Amino acid sequence: MSSERSSERLAEVDVAAVDRPPLRSLLFVPGSRTDWLPKARAAGADAAILDLEDAVPAADKLAARAQVTDALAQAATEPAGQAGGMALFVRVNPLDGWAGAEELRAVVRPGLAGIVLPKVGSAQDVRLADRLLGWCEQEQGLPPGQVALVPLLETARALREAYDIARAASRIAYLGALTAPGGDVERAVGYRWSPEGTETLPLRSRVLLDARAAGVPRPVSGLWTRITDLPGLRAFAEQNRSLGYEGMMAIHPSHVPVINEVFSPGPDELARCAELIAAVEAAQRAGTGAVAFHGEMVDEAMAATARLVLERHRSAGSRG
Repeated sequence: MSSERSSERLAEVDVAAVDRPPLRSLLFVPGSRTDWLPKARAAGADAAILDLEDAVPAADKLAARAQVTDALAQAATEPAGQAGGMALFVRVNPLDGWAGAEELRAVVRPGLAGIVLPKVGSAQDVRLADRLLGWCEQEQGLPPGQVALVPLLETARALREAYDIARAASRIAYLGALTAPGGDVERAVGYRWSPEGTETLPLRSRVLLDARAAGVPRPVSGLWTRITDLPGLRAFAEQNRSLGYEGMMAIHPSHVPVINEVFSPGPDELARCAELIAAVEAAQRAGTGAVAFHGEMVDEAMAATARLVLERHRSAGSRG
């Protein structure tokens, strides 16, 4: 038993070492329409989520799985396993039987960035998925923990236990609250959705805090389902960005440029960060801890935040 626990701890260290790139926009694409991937790429999506769950009728799921595995195989031949700079995720069906395990085994292969796991009810569901993913990685010769896991908190219990779910596996990334109108979360919680997001603001805030407290990298939120309401999308995205989310899931290519813009620092913000860092470092060289900057008192804490903004911008820029 002690050797088994030691192996588990070692695996956790390996998984934790995997760097998860920032993703501003994660665009859902039906698994049966992988021919839409060029549109997602042209829109500038940082990631595409090939959907084998709700977007595919039951009769078409096996054919869609074959299309998805072909798309992943093609992505694996491109640099760093990326499809032209766009990461590929797959939303699988719930892991509630052998069929779910076989589907996971089919799609875990080179070219896959992560698995989006629907209908998560508790940390136990995550631990099962983590174990299965580990076996699949070993079978495919992939490094332990390379495949990210994105649990979808679509039940009241899952939202209530977001912190425990977030800590259940080191491969978890991009975890957040999705609060689309009329979907699983609205039905589970019972709120009445509004474009202003007033009724879901506390929920999105608490899930974000749980994710941050658990050390989950790159939390993302969503969704905005009004296809032509881009001003509404922008307001919702800005609200999520203000809360501390780093990206959003999306359902339409037209939403991607707006989301990318909101979750990217503008030239003025980047310039201010650089100036603030220079001012603080100059003060430190002069033996002063704090300094007046544009009418505010700033110190090393503010400089550290500014450095993080610049680092995230460089990471996002490296994705093209």
